[in-house]
Amino acid sequence: MMELSMYIDGEWRKGSENQKREIINPANGEVIAEAAEGTVSDTRVAIQAARKAFDQGNWPSLSAEERAGYLLRVADKIDERHDELTALETMDNGKPLREAGYDVSDAAACFRYYAGLILAPHGETYNVPDNMQAMVIREPIGVCGLIVPWNYPLLMSVWKIAPALAAGNTIVYKPSELTPVTPTKLFEIFEEIGLPRGVANMVMGAGETVGNEIAVSDDVDMISFTGGTDTGRHIMKAASGNMKKISLELGGKSPNIIFADTDLENAVDFALFGIYAGAGQICSAGSRILVEKSIKDAFIARFVERANKIKVGPGDDPQTEMGPLVSQEQLDKVLRYIEIGKAEGAEIACGGYRLTDRDYGKGFFVAPTAFIQTKPDMRIVQEEIFGPVAVFQTFKDEAEAVKLANDTKYGLAGGVFTRDAAKAMRVIKKVRAGITWVNTYHGTYNEAPWHGYKQSGIGSSLGTYGLDEFLETKQINFNLNVEPIGWFSD
Repeated sequence: MMELSMYIDGEWRKGSENQKREIINPANGEVIAEAAEGTVSDTRVAIQAARKAFDQGNWPSLSAEERAGYLLRVADKIDERHDELTALETMDNGKPLREAGYDVSDAAACFRYYAGLILAPHGETYNVPDNMQAMVIREPIGVCGLIVPWNYPLLMSVWKIAPALAAGNTIVYKPSELTPVTPTKLFEIFEEIGLPRGVANMVMGAGETVGNEIAVSDDVDMISFTGGTDTGRHIMKAASGNMKKISLELGGKSPNIIFADTDLENAVDFALFGIYAGAGQICSAGSRILVEKSIKDAFIARFVERANKIKVGPGDDPQTEMGPLVSQEQLDKVLRYIEIGKAEGAEIACGGYRLTDRDYGKGFFVAPTAFIQTKPDMRIVQEEIFGPVAVFQTFKDEAEAVKLANDTKYGLAGGVFTRDAAKAMRVIKKVRAGITWVNTYHGTYNEAPWHGYKQSGIGSSLGTYGLDEFLETKQINFNLNVEPIGWFSD
């Protein structure tokens, strides 16, 4: 069994109260690790280490080439440990090996992307009326608090850590208390490549303890959080004490719009992928499938036929196509929503139950589930379930499709399937969401921004936008005619 420690000021440490948390393999319920449980005191020590490293250390003043060199060495080490990290990610989170392997490769690519981006030109110059050279430069923000969820333990950590470090910030990072295994391995890599003391600090523990202290601390200059909308709202309030910058990537209830003129097999294939990849534990999951009425019966029949054939099992089985939910708590939540849907009058088209036969009962498995006969005001239609549960809605024309698509408080993602390119563009432009696809779903790229509308968040990850989140903008006006201004009489 693994023993996981926190990493603070360049040292591995246990919690100040010597408490530990058991880490569970969601496929079989076995304890795979014991993680140090951080306290408010531990968090404050980490914040002060990051503060000192930023204010008194040389990390912010290193050349872009030097910081890029560190990031490239991290990427190389991730590649070297690819198979190990993939196996640990599957054990920790439950996702199938093929998903975990992609995440590990993408994590290395993300470090390389920001290593390259930080070397690109930054800043601007302006022509102004006076004899002045006016310019804008970009500077690191300072100490950045980074809080990540459990659905992408390694990759989503890297989405925040890579641009934060590339920009010259120091960080206090909190992994999910459910999935700290691969984040710990990432910090082992930081130590191995010689990242300076205090630049990257990791405190493990509960959100209400560690996360809250990061959010309220006046010594933290920015907080970047990915997780639930309710928690994001709390962080906004907590961060107001010193008006720290915030970046919040929150929940979603994303529409996947299927028009009658689509390629049905392609649309079904991506609709399945949109909701059941990651066992539906993806914030951008296409959990609301909107189908044009004329093809409703054919589409749903084909969808259900294929959903019933999905191979559910432990992630380390090469045949597995969908793994377990991450925890008992998440399992209970999803099963509760299934009961809510039935009580609201929706009809189950497939799934709707926990898998308990054979060795399933030791893990947190739910069959791929879909509801039909839904109404827009049902809770299963409006609320984020974060599990393998799709809800079908139908529409008669473009206008109704757009109305239904936008009829939630969220605005993270959305998809449109049609052979009509003009219709696709008309509709996708009207969908109030930050991440959208046409005739595909779930493609994510380091080069493109990831952000939501409405209550799906504030700020961006990835792309140049993701780097901008971790930089301040400074205006400099340089006088080229150095003589008294003569504004006041002598």
